[in-house]
Amino acid sequence: MLVQDAMTKEAIVCSAETPLRDVVSLFRKHHIGGLPVMEGRELVGMITESDLIALLESEGRSDDLWLPSPFEIIEIPIREYINWEKTKHALRNIGDMPAKKIMTHRVITATEEMDVEAAAALMLKEGISRLPVLRGKTIIGIITRADIINAIGTTYTEKNGGE
Repeated sequence: MLVQDAMTKEAIVCSAETPLRDVVSLFRKHHIGGLPVMEGRELVGMITESDLIALLESEGRSDDLWLPSPFEIIEIPIREYINWEKTKHALRNIGDMPAKKIMTHRVITATEEMDVEAAAALMLKEGISRLPVLRGKTIIGIITRADIINAIGTTYTEKNGGE
């Protein structure tokens, strides 16, 4: 089976300037976990749930304190408060951040003539869950792990008489 037979033909995409709040809305609305990122008609990146989650990492407690002293007993809560304030500020600004700030720039792609098995192997090798499908430089669809599972299931059912 070929990628063109299993892929989702109308890929949901966003632009490089799309604010992350809109990216999240697209994820929720379409029940997806990643989007090809476009600049005009050119594929320039991928943005995934993992990219968004990585933004939520915050600094841990400072490791430069090693002996408690009266000053450090006061300093630790102050440092933690400052770290929390930095995290809250970052979270407020995340929604306005454009997709291009956190997207993955190195995009692994498939072609429509590629075997589904080759696409699956590529996903496993690269540790990714979706491949934009290109015809030349034009995106014509996207194939995900779920698409591959559905294709395999359909093929199996057809071969076994619709069981």
